[in-house]
Amino acid sequence: MSIVVQKYGGSSMADPERIRRVADRVAATRASGKQVVVVVSAMGDTTDDLLALARRICENPARRELDMLLTAGERISMALLSMALNDRGVPAVSFTGSQSGIITNDSHTNARIVEVRPYRVQDELDRGRVVIVAGYQGVSYRKEVTTLGRGGSDTTAVALAAALGAEACEIYSDVEGVFTADPRVVPDSRPLAELSYEEMQELAEAGAKVLNAQAVEFAKARGIAIYARSTFGGPGETVVRRIAPPAPGRVVGVASERDLVILEAATGESGALAELLAWLDDVGVKGKQLRFDRGAGAALVVSLENLPDFGAIERGLSERFGDGVRLRRGVAAVSAIGAGINDDFRNVRTALGALGEAGIEVIGLTTSSFRISLLVAEDALQDAVRRLHAALVD
Repeated sequence: MSIVVQKYGGSSMADPERIRRVADRVAATRASGKQVVVVVSAMGDTTDDLLALARRICENPARRELDMLLTAGERISMALLSMALNDRGVPAVSFTGSQSGIITNDSHTNARIVEVRPYRVQDELDRGRVVIVAGYQGVSYRKEVTTLGRGGSDTTAVALAAALGAEACEIYSDVEGVFTADPRVVPDSRPLAELSYEEMQELAEAGAKVLNAQAVEFAKARGIAIYARSTFGGPGETVVRRIAPPAPGRVVGVASERDLVILEAATGESGALAELLAWLDDVGVKGKQLRFDRGAGAALVVSLENLPDFGAIERGLSERFGDGVRLRRGVAAVSAIGAGINDDFRNVRTALGALGEAGIEVIGLTTSSFRISLLVAEDALQDAVRRLHAALVD
């Protein structure tokens, strides 16, 4: 009997009625003759609420204790969905990340999966049960509870699909697949029927919320097709898999990211830069982009999303490096994605022209073989997304 792994996000699990609808969908999949593993996120805004609660208790909560707290959200979801399935006469059992064999490294709040040992999951499938797994979490080789960072439930689902030899990994959210831009910002954006792993990973790393970048990386390494669908119905879906290279220069979509900070260091010496980067590593700050010019100094772009204690980091930077380091807040990034997007400068020129015509200042620019990213002021971000989409997406 083939195995299907389904993942349901927070919007799909937001309240009892939606949990019952998820249970109906899972029951229908099992009735079709498949073994089903379900990975769930926390209900609605539970993770944000728990994080806000932690900040009310103390300004700088320990990362280990944050992991202990935040993993409670997924445990609530898994238990409620198991109850709903059993109430329908569908045998189901729920497991935490550690119980399902998700082994991670020792990096609290942003761990990476290093191994999956799904022995208990397989045993329960063989007994005819639906297995429900708490996403976003695992256990380190030191037996510590860990979390996988924002969107980590996607990674849990793909990792389990790989370990179990599943025929498919289905990711359910509140939208019908992956769009050429966020439809809440660009109403005329359209769903994409198919994407390569590389394009989807770049979109995810640039801020698209439908799939997690680490999950796509996992799927690519193991050749697992991912189906992104809506929990609430509709014909649309996006399949992410290995596909033939498209025509060079095609822009498949535009993604964006808020809450960025530019860390500017006046140092012109590589040794001083190495000292700064070592300090950032020690306190767990991960940079998204780094630029260093011997004459002009260094600039590092940092996302605040996984840094709940950034206030303490800011004070630490001031105490250690004084006026040698400056922070610029209120920054966002808008990115155009596509294979061979920078084979020539046409797309870069078009992007700069589109923002320039609108009077949007470009603070910074980086490119790769799949991406053009422009840093802009956060209050100009939505306009920048709309203009890049209109100028670059066919």
